[in-house]
Amino acid sequence: MTVPALEVRDLVKHYVAKRSVFGRTLTTVKAVDGVSFAILPGETLALVGESGCGKSTVGRLVMRLLEPTSGQVFLGGTDVTSMSESQIRPYRRNVQIIFQDPFSSLNPRMTVGQILAEPLMLHAIVPPNRRRERVAELLERVGLRPEQAARYPHEFSGGQRQRIVIARALAVEPKVIVCDEPVSALDVSIRAQILNLLKDLQGRLGLSYIFISHDLSVVKHIAHRVAVMYLGRIVETGSADAVFSDPRHPYSRALLSAIPVASPIAQRDRRLLEGDVPSPLHPPPGCHLHTRCPYAQPICSVERPLLEGGDHPAACHFWPTLPPGGDLLPNEGVVDPRLERLFAAFEPVAP
Repeated sequence: MTVPALEVRDLVKHYVAKRSVFGRTLTTVKAVDGVSFAILPGETLALVGESGCGKSTVGRLVMRLLEPTSGQVFLGGTDVTSMSESQIRPYRRNVQIIFQDPFSSLNPRMTVGQILAEPLMLHAIVPPNRRRERVAELLERVGLRPEQAARYPHEFSGGQRQRIVIARALAVEPKVIVCDEPVSALDVSIRAQILNLLKDLQGRLGLSYIFISHDLSVVKHIAHRVAVMYLGRIVETGSADAVFSDPRHPYSRALLSAIPVASPIAQRDRRLLEGDVPSPLHPPPGCHLHTRCPYAQPICSVERPLLEGGDHPAACHFWPTLPPGGDLLPNEGVVDPRLERLFAAFEPVAP
């Protein structure tokens, strides 16, 4: 049996939103509420969901940038959450992060060479006389030139800065990289280059990715497995092919139906959810989605559904009886006859 590169068990993160004058907790925000998953070596797990669902918080908890309220994170079978501050540095060498905004995550007062040499020095990976050579190797690995090490971050484009951030993450030879929306701040043409770079590095180095994103078209391109989050909980998980071709949870279906159709004369039957996203200060009892779900029944407002269903589980009481959701693939759509006539008017007439 393959040992997971990283495993998360019942991870919880609560924030105190309001206290009494005596310091007693009055209101709590459940940012992450019992999340569990495992990542195999060389695998990409995508965490997807709306803004505020807790996916970025999960990434920071895995990095130990935030302390969990409860739960455990295991790296190669070792419990990371029980480590002291002195023990956490070796762990951080094995788990790195790529932030969403490459400019704000790079020190503007340091050259690229200094930025890449800093983790080499902190973790004593290579001797001082080989650091310059190692920096040159890292720049070439991400598609940059070694002579660019003397430049500062502001002298690069957004895509080049993200390549520098990737090189910094690779400097310490990690096993797992948390990619926190690494392409959302980039132009569409540059996104494909960065995604292809990440896939190429994964194939060559055997890296495992936690890929956090709200762009499902990007997720389908890079992920092996997908975990859909809603208000701090995972509501569906499975292989990327299974989730995209047969979404089981109503929330997953709504997300997939929002993917634009790659045709100017096609439209999709949108699966819209009613109402607004509930406040994380006072989430609905039972299933958090029941106030917006078109399939909700009385039990949904009382009992929390378990994440069940074999290799493709969904946290829904009625997912086995729901109508099929396989018509939500992004390459499918219904042609709008009005647009079809409009575009036909511009077609050249045969002589």
